[in-house]
Amino acid sequence: MTGTSTNPETASSVANIATPNARKYLVQLCKHFQHKIPANWAENAGTIEFQFGQCRLSATDGELEIVLASADATQLTQLQDVVARHLVRFAFREELAIAWSRKA
Repeated sequence: MTGTSTNPETASSVANIATPNARKYLVQLCKHFQHKIPANWAENAGTIEFQFGQCRLSATDGELEIVLASADATQLTQLQDVVARHLVRFAFREELAIAWSRKA
Protein backbone atom coordinates (compact mmCIF):
# COMPACT_ATOMS: atom_id res chain seq x y z
CA MET A 1 0.00 0.00 0.00
CA THR A 2 1.39 3.42 -0.88
CA GLY A 3 1.49 6.33 1.50
CA THR A 4 -0.37 8.54 -0.96
CA SER A 5 -3.37 6.27 -1.29
CA THR A 6 -4.33 6.36 2.39
CA ASN A 7 -2.77 9.53 3.83
CA PRO A 8 -3.58 13.11 2.93
CA GLU A 9 -0.62 14.81 1.31
CA THR A 10 0.45 17.79 3.39
CA ALA A 11 4.04 18.44 2.31
CA SER A 12 5.21 19.01 -1.25
CA SER A 13 8.14 20.38 -3.21
CA VAL A 14 9.17 20.97 -6.78
CA ALA A 15 12.45 21.02 -8.71
CA ASN A 16 12.83 22.35 -12.24
CA ILE A 17 16.02 20.92 -13.70
CA ALA A 18 17.54 22.25 -16.90
CA THR A 19 18.70 19.36 -19.09
CA PRO A 20 18.46 18.42 -22.76
CA ASN A 21 17.87 14.83 -21.58
CA ALA A 22 14.69 15.45 -19.59
CA ARG A 23 12.59 12.77 -21.30
CA LYS A 24 15.40 10.20 -21.07
CA TYR A 25 15.74 10.74 -17.31
CA LEU A 26 11.98 10.65 -16.79
CA VAL A 27 11.80 7.24 -18.47
CA GLN A 28 14.91 5.95 -16.66
CA LEU A 29 13.54 6.89 -13.26
CA CYS A 30 10.15 5.33 -13.93
CA LYS A 31 11.58 2.13 -15.41
CA HIS A 32 14.07 1.79 -12.57
CA PHE A 33 11.47 2.08 -9.82
CA GLN A 34 8.73 0.05 -11.55
CA HIS A 35 10.56 -3.13 -10.61
CA LYS A 36 9.64 -2.63 -6.95
CA ILE A 37 6.86 -0.02 -6.74
CA PRO A 38 4.06 1.30 -8.96
CA ALA A 39 5.37 3.58 -11.70
CA ASN A 40 3.95 4.61 -15.04
CA TRP A 41 4.84 7.04 -17.77
CA ALA A 42 3.73 8.35 -21.11
CA GLU A 43 5.61 10.45 -23.63
CA ASN A 44 6.35 13.47 -21.43
CA ALA A 45 4.94 12.61 -18.00
CA GLY A 46 5.33 9.98 -15.34
CA THR A 47 4.33 9.04 -11.81
CA ILE A 48 6.12 6.96 -9.20
CA GLU A 49 4.23 5.84 -6.08
CA PHE A 50 6.62 5.44 -3.16
CA GLN A 51 5.47 4.09 0.19
CA PHE A 52 6.25 7.49 1.69
CA GLY A 53 4.93 9.75 -1.08
CA GLN A 54 4.38 10.40 -4.75
CA CYS A 55 6.72 11.66 -7.46
CA ARG A 56 5.24 13.30 -10.57
CA LEU A 57 7.56 14.03 -13.46
CA SER A 58 7.11 16.06 -16.62
CA ALA A 59 9.59 16.68 -19.41
CA THR A 60 9.98 19.36 -22.04
CA ASP A 61 12.79 19.82 -24.54
CA GLY A 62 15.01 21.53 -22.01
CA GLU A 63 13.61 20.86 -18.54
CA LEU A 64 12.63 18.06 -16.20
CA GLU A 65 10.08 19.08 -13.60
CA ILE A 66 9.75 16.89 -10.52
CA VAL A 67 6.87 17.45 -8.10
CA LEU A 68 6.92 15.50 -4.84
CA ALA A 69 4.15 15.07 -2.27
CA SER A 70 4.23 13.31 1.11
CA ALA A 71 2.24 13.16 4.32
CA ASP A 72 4.81 15.19 6.27
CA ALA A 73 8.08 17.11 6.01
CA THR A 74 10.22 14.18 7.20
CA GLN A 75 8.89 11.89 4.47
CA LEU A 76 9.25 14.68 1.92
CA THR A 77 12.92 15.09 2.80
CA GLN A 78 13.41 11.33 2.41
CA LEU A 79 11.62 11.41 -0.97
CA GLN A 80 13.75 14.32 -2.18
CA ASP A 81 16.90 12.43 -1.24
CA VAL A 82 15.88 9.19 -2.96
CA VAL A 83 14.78 10.85 -6.20
CA ALA A 84 17.79 13.20 -6.38
CA ARG A 85 20.33 10.41 -5.71
CA HIS A 86 18.90 8.24 -8.46
CA LEU A 87 18.65 11.10 -10.93
CA VAL A 88 22.27 12.14 -10.31
CA ARG A 89 23.37 8.54 -10.84
CA PHE A 90 21.51 8.31 -14.17
CA ALA A 91 22.84 11.69 -15.30
CA PHE A 92 26.50 10.96 -14.58
CA ARG A 93 27.54 12.51 -17.91
CA GLU A 94 26.24 15.94 -16.93
CA GLU A 95 26.12 17.97 -13.76
CA LEU A 96 22.52 18.64 -12.82
CA ALA A 97 21.42 21.47 -10.56
CA ILE A 98 18.64 20.04 -8.37
CA ALA A 99 17.12 22.67 -6.10
CA TRP A 100 13.93 21.76 -4.23
CA SER A 101 11.38 24.47 -3.43
CA ARG A 102 8.75 23.69 -0.82
CA LYS A 103 5.20 24.33 -1.97
CA ALA A 104 2.60 25.85 0.31
